[in-house]
Amino acid sequence: MTIHLYFSLLPEALIASMLTPQQFGQYYSTGHRYKSKGQAIFFAVDPAFRHPSFNIDEALARCVPHPDGTPKNSVYVSMYRVLEHIPVSALGKLYLSTAYGHTLGVSRASSMPAEEQGLHLYHDLAPVNSLVVSTQGAHAYYSGITSQPAKFIRFPGLCFVELSLGALASDPANAPVGDLPYSYIHHLREALLQISPNGKQSKLVHRVHSPEFPYRTVKGGFYVGNGPQLAHYPMPSHEVLRGDHATWWRSANL
Repeated sequence: MTIHLYFSLLPEALIASMLTPQQFGQYYSTGHRYKSKGQAIFFAVDPAFRHPSFNIDEALARCVPHPDGTPKNSVYVSMYRVLEHIPVSALGKLYLSTAYGHTLGVSRASSMPAEEQGLHLYHDLAPVNSLVVSTQGAHAYYSGITSQPAKFIRFPGLCFVELSLGALASDPANAPVGDLPYSYIHHLREALLQISPNGKQSKLVHRVHSPEFPYRTVKGGFYVGNGPQLAHYPMPSHEVLRGDHATWWRSANL
């Protein structure tokens, strides 16, 4: 059986498994002794990847079928400081699993999108779970806390997703909430009103935020970087998801 390497974001972990991405997403999201039922977000990792911080070969040797022949679900290689030791070049597809076990594969874009002006809402997924509003585009936001930090806070790498602000992006003080599902709207409005391109450019909304979020709120996509390298995984549009991935879309919105 083929052995896969997966980099999980919820929680941050490097895992060896005999399961295909679809099977692993179902196993990992519907609950087991190491993780309760809920969303699972993970990357496929190049099986040839090695790093001195990870004893990958030992994990692969332990990843063998059960006595009855069924595949080994998981062997945890590491659950500590994983992202900073995996180069972006070793990451393959990004997989998004719903709490009901349906998994969507998202491919990396060939280039970064153009920086958008205006207000942004970023949800940091690893190595921290923070919620931040910013006037900076994704690349500038990433650089400001990794490769070119503007303050004392610095991470060796970061994975984050941009979430929709709806009408609040153009009028945070007065715009209607619409269908935004956030429970912290009042605090979000206050934070948005405190940032500007020529003043304070970013502000924490939640220092420690829930790692899960409605997939329908993803705007633009996911970003993962290590040092100066940053990759973009664009989220398919709602129209594409409804038409080409209807089962996953229904599962994501239950």
